[in-house]
Amino acid sequence: MNGTGRWHAEQAWVGHAAENVLIEVEGGRIKGITEGVPAPQNAVALRGWTIPGLANVHSHAFQRLLRGEVESGGGDFWEWRDRMYRFTEWDAADYFNHARLVFREMLEAGITAVGEFHYLHAHGNELGVALIDAAREEGVRITLIDACYLRGGLDGRPLQAEQLSFSDGDADSWARRMDELSEADGVRIGAAIHSVRAVDPESMRTVATWAREHKAPLHIHLAEQPAEVEECLRVEGCTPAELLEREGILGPDLTAVHAIHVNQHDISLLGNNEVSVCACTTTERDLGDRVAPMTALADAGCALTVGSDSNAVIDMIEEARGLELDQRRATGRRVLHEPEELFSAATFNGMRALGWDAGELRPGMLADFITLEQPRQQWRKLTLEYLIYGFPGRDVTNVVVGGETVVHR
Repeated sequence: MNGTGRWHAEQAWVGHAAENVLIEVEGGRIKGITEGVPAPQNAVALRGWTIPGLANVHSHAFQRLLRGEVESGGGDFWEWRDRMYRFTEWDAADYFNHARLVFREMLEAGITAVGEFHYLHAHGNELGVALIDAAREEGVRITLIDACYLRGGLDGRPLQAEQLSFSDGDADSWARRMDELSEADGVRIGAAIHSVRAVDPESMRTVATWAREHKAPLHIHLAEQPAEVEECLRVEGCTPAELLEREGILGPDLTAVHAIHVNQHDISLLGNNEVSVCACTTTERDLGDRVAPMTALADAGCALTVGSDSNAVIDMIEEARGLELDQRRATGRRVLHEPEELFSAATFNGMRALGWDAGELRPGMLADFITLEQPRQQWRKLTLEYLIYGFPGRDVTNVVVGGETVVHR
């Protein structure tokens, strides 16, 4: 991911719409952006709309196997979870091959960085390393967000048999295993508190301390289901967000995934602490989750990001579009999030949540950019309105990561 070269974009988003843009790359980073110039002979021509690479902030690669396998028989989130456990047993070689297919699908949808929320620990770090190796083989950046997972509920009940392989036994053992993982070109190591259900308060502090000492991204599943909130109120006397505040977990380095069942006080806490929030709209619909108050969270000060979660759908443009459309259905109002905000959620905000200097086309940033083109489309000026509402991920024709072309069609 340390490529060098020149690309000439017919149209590009460089903080505004621009035509005939020369993108010069050196050592994997953007060296220069020049607008309104003819294409040099040695520049790669990019026909269509060129934008920064998309960030998939929350993915469980193994759950890609559930696509089409759990869509009959009915049930709620908890019944879906019980069925999901059947897909958690892997050996490293099979997981490497599976992850390669998932990451290739992501690249072909314009995703240049993925946050893999990983808790399959039956073989120690073997499956985490398999994810890293698969990402490097395919050419996508990965932030391996390794999750601490220790208990079956807030009341301290033990893990179910199906959950035992997720656990390191205690947070100190989790931290020692984390110390064995190494960052590399295109690889970052992040940390996660799986949820307030799965990690006790003292262990939460251990995870957060590890992340902050290593300057690593910190993520958590937060308040996805009412049962989690009800149990937290009963056992801890506060909501999950209030529990995180009490334990010193909230901060601008934290990304809260889902944040659906949050009250006004929770929203204020998350916003005041500049917590990023990740919406996974296609998965949340698939699981029958409610609609998170994303507009209120954004207004309070939370940066919005998006993720594919269970990978029932892999399309960050669809996730960004869905973020707004779900708010419309929940509120009866239109355009609660402007296209610029949705675009930032899928690019710059997401890259920041994963720990990458990417998501913008400007000098100094990582040279990650994609080009979209609709077949037989008449030429039209690039607008974020049409980008968000008129393009699907399948219209990606070219993907560059770190100055190296990884998709061209």
